[in-house]
Amino acid sequence: MRTAVFSLLLLLNFSVFAQEDCLLGVGGKDDEVITEVFQLNEEQQEQLRNWSAELKIRNGLLKEKAEYLLKKHEESSVDELLKVSEEYQNILDSMKQNVRMMDKRLLTILNPKQYEFYTELCTKLSLRPIYINRSVDEK
Repeated sequence: MRTAVFSLLLLLNFSVFAQEDCLLGVGGKDDEVITEVFQLNEEQQEQLRNWSAELKIRNGLLKEKAEYLLKKHEESSVDELLKVSEEYQNILDSMKQNVRMMDKRLLTILNPKQYEFYTELCTKLSLRPIYINRSVDEK
């Protein structure tokens, strides 16, 4: 059941972001699912909560910037709107990069068994797992 729910979440993240990366969705509404599926320990859960909060702040600021941009140019010319659309896309790209960064942070603290489970789920969904270099001992 947990695997099916998490697989669905990964698939939804894939369709929302239209990219090949296998995203977990840290900072989204399903942090509890991530905790349950990967059986995160207390330390990992605390990190997840912190990174979720950080992502909400980062992307909240970008969302406000995007809303301001749209409001500012409500009655602009077509040429101006084309320029604005590029700026808007850059903001959306930054938000996506933030999501990927937080997912990557979480993946770095997973133990080898948890990370292997993540890669297996991604492979089953035909998504590309985010690679984490585990050959470096950070201690």
